[in-house]
Amino acid sequence: MKICVIGAGYVGLVSGVCFADLGNIVHCVDQDIGKINMLNHGFMPIFEPGLEEMVKKNCKDKRLIFTTDLKKAVTYSDIIFICVGTPIVKNNNSVNLKNVFKVVKDIRKYIKKFKIIITKSTIPLATGDKIEKIINSKVRRKLFEVVSNPEFLREGEAIRDFKYPDRIVIGTDNKKVIKILANLYDPIIKKGSIYFTTSRKSAELIKYVSNAFLATKISYINEIANLCEKVGINTEDISIGIGLDKRIGSRFLRTGPAYGGSCFPKDTKALVAIGEKFKINLTIIKSVIKSNENRSSLLLKRIYKIMSNKLKNKIITFLGVTFKPNTDDMRMSSSLSMIPNLLKKGAIVRYCDPSGKKKEFNKYAKVSFHSNTNKACLKSDLIVIHTEWNEFKLLEFKKIAKKSNFKIFDMRNLYSSKLMKKNKINYFGIGK
Repeated sequence: MKICVIGAGYVGLVSGVCFADLGNIVHCVDQDIGKINMLNHGFMPIFEPGLEEMVKKNCKDKRLIFTTDLKKAVTYSDIIFICVGTPIVKNNNSVNLKNVFKVVKDIRKYIKKFKIIITKSTIPLATGDKIEKIINSKVRRKLFEVVSNPEFLREGEAIRDFKYPDRIVIGTDNKKVIKILANLYDPIIKKGSIYFTTSRKSAELIKYVSNAFLATKISYINEIANLCEKVGINTEDISIGIGLDKRIGSRFLRTGPAYGGSCFPKDTKALVAIGEKFKINLTIIKSVIKSNENRSSLLLKRIYKIMSNKLKNKIITFLGVTFKPNTDDMRMSSSLSMIPNLLKKGAIVRYCDPSGKKKEFNKYAKVSFHSNTNKACLKSDLIVIHTEWNEFKLLEFKKIAKKSNFKIFDMRNLYSSKLMKKNKINYFGIGK
């Protein structure tokens, strides 16, 4: 099929590449000339395992075209995916849809034959109705159909999530379009994914409700971890014990830092704003947001306690600073608030992250990046395991720290407390 993907950000780039890999001809459009030039030369603007190889392969096979020419891409294609950013408005947590509406106004100029216009961007309830109205003001209704097809891609696992999703949600009541999109997704459906059709509004809301529920599970187990620490119980036992209940499930029941990234913080706040618009008080989601906002300061106090409030000139090494492994995404990572606060206490901070140096810390004189784990940990007073990269799961801390009285704060519970105690290492986990 002939596809146009508008927006070469995380969702658009991964979706476009994966659609091309399924055998479709995909024009991936972005107004950022630098980004398009970068992609055309085989360089990735984001860190995502396996993406670079797929881009090069499909560009070589001429199934994937990166361009700034929106008119050519829309005119050529039968299916148009809108994958532009939908940031939160800071003052009221509503979603800023200016990027979406700008794209919609641009593409309507080039609709001369039937087009399926699909929103993959995360958009509030009834946005599809507004899009339909904008296009219909200039284009005959029979020449287009607006569909909601939310994405459920995890950063670091996006390619796998695209190819092997739990479900494909299609929001439209147009039977012709449902059939066309079933053909588009057929290679994925054949692998066992459920093709679920519903109303457009339902599809729009499903995305927000899904992310809010997962955020709730994370915040819930983090709060239970606080209780477990007080009463001397291992939270991991609690997670396993409740996760074995099929009604609950074990996923997203691992305690750790606050959730971050581009989805959960934004989507939980947006869902609350949607509720307020319709005069519904979503108290559970509000509590989740508040709990998560408090998480970083709580863990920071734990560091102060571990260090007996003696942080001046102490070397603290962060292993990982991104909000999760296998991504370079720093958005809403707890390290962004924790590291500056440690600096205010007089600490010297090093960090090692497999995704590279972070511009967010360039302004701090006493923060240094190390690409080598051993150098980052050498002579450290405290090693903080912040992100569960595979590179940090089998370290011999005594050998690399080369200091007798160093401490470890394992925010991801990657290591065994018993083994650490046996090796006479001052080790602190979460919820233990």
